[in-house]
Amino acid sequence: MSSMPSKEVQTFPNPAPERDYEIAFDVPEFTCLCPLTGQPDFARFTIKYVPDQLCVELKSLKLYMWSYRNEGAFHEKVTNTIADDIVKAIQPRKLTVVGDFFVRGGIGTIVTVTHDKKK
Repeated sequence: MSSMPSKEVQTFPNPAPERDYEIAFDVPEFTCLCPLTGQPDFARFTIKYVPDQLCVELKSLKLYMWSYRNEGAFHEKVTNTIADDIVKAIQPRKLTVVGDFFVRGGIGTIVTVTHDKKK
């Protein structure tokens, strides 16, 4: 597996698809660029999901999150895109992605995106 940034979220079969259980990822060093100023935006992401048939492979998630490092993205857009890409890759039963963007200009931003397959 490459160690270069990638937009591909790789998967593996869920070892217990008969059961609901939650997987949580803590991504404390997320970086993207402000699309207006080009300055870096830093965030901590929390990704929680209940898998169905597939799970997210961790190294691919790391490389995926790293791929935003040199991209300009509004907080709302990048958080929704991350959720959409994970849903597309694994079709989870439930998913919550929280982007907690660090304070800039006196304002911090928290964006929460949810997905529920049952709805």
